[in-house]
Amino acid sequence: MSPDKKPQTMKPLTAANKLGIYLPATPEEFRNSPISRAELDDLRANPPAWLTELRKTGPFPRDIVARKLGVSNTGLARAEVSDAMNAEEIAALLADPPEWLIRERENYAAVLKENERIKTQQAERRTASNRPAKNRT
Repeated sequence: MSPDKKPQTMKPLTAANKLGIYLPATPEEFRNSPISRAELDDLRANPPAWLTELRKTGPFPRDIVARKLGVSNTGLARAEVSDAMNAEEIAALLADPPEWLIRERENYAAVLKENERIKTQQAERRTASNRPAKNRT
């Protein structure tokens, strides 16, 4: 290996996803240059003011909005919700939930419950199949 090894970099979109932020809301400097792993680690360890503010007030990317609302990404798409929402918009929806949000939260809760049931069932099957068979004499 040469000592001049080039650091591994990622696209700004990848870095934004890893940081949980909405790329179009970031400073131009962040959006227009590759980010090294060391820079990403530094942003995580010592977030600048713009990153702290974005994480606090948004706008947030779709997956973060879905998590904060307690619905799936698909539920947001079905409701035709924009890709990004800020903290105030999310708080307003939670304070006075529209019909679609109530319905999607119920659907999401049912899916999570069913997934947990399946996971438990599979674990029980694995446990049962790992038990030694009793000798039949």
